[in-house]
Amino acid sequence: MDHKDAVRLKATERYLLNELDPDQLDQFEEHLFDCQECALDLRTGAMFVEQSKNVLAEPVHAISSEQVRKSTGWFAWLRPAFAAPVMALLLAVVGYQNLVSIPHIQQAATRPEVLPWISVNIGTYGGDNPEIVMAPGKGFLLFIRIPPDGNYVRHKADLYNPVGKLEWSITFPATAGQDQWPIPVPGSNRQAGTYTLKVSGITAAGESKDLGRTSFDLKIQQ
Repeated sequence: MDHKDAVRLKATERYLLNELDPDQLDQFEEHLFDCQECALDLRTGAMFVEQSKNVLAEPVHAISSEQVRKSTGWFAWLRPAFAAPVMALLLAVVGYQNLVSIPHIQQAATRPEVLPWISVNIGTYGGDNPEIVMAPGKGFLLFIRIPPDGNYVRHKADLYNPVGKLEWSITFPATAGQDQWPIPVPGSNRQAGTYTLKVSGITAAGESKDLGRTSFDLKIQQ
């Protein structure tokens, strides 16, 4: 999927609404690796959704069923009981986007940042647990080495936290001849401990095979 296809399909909006079919979902996630514009749109949209939830969680004055029955069509939204929360939502979202989210994202997109990183090995490569030290809430970079195999068109990586709970997943293309992939892990409020990374290979027919797993130790910088 190229950028024109993503725009035509409204892929960012449909991704947030979980409306993409499995093939479109995989293609769009692969496209995000190379398209800063779509990645920026996705982050902005995610913040929009989160802020909307926060505003809608605010208490609203109750309105009786009799009042609702007396209001017809779209004119019901003009009544004060409805108009106030709707306007509050719009003002909050627009203000947040213009004053906080968009400037912050634009600055982050143009400001270089060196992420902590480690290299992990899957399958035949083996090795001891590497260690990564990171600041609270920050992301990091995984260089994943996977034995090359021409039978797979995609790989899927699943990250499990120290208590064995699935915390994060990503799907990426299995490029022929490539045995190492740089995978950015987004920031989160993670706990220190031993994390497990499981990698699967996905065939053109959609079949999945476990290729192996590895572990690494994460320490939080105080």
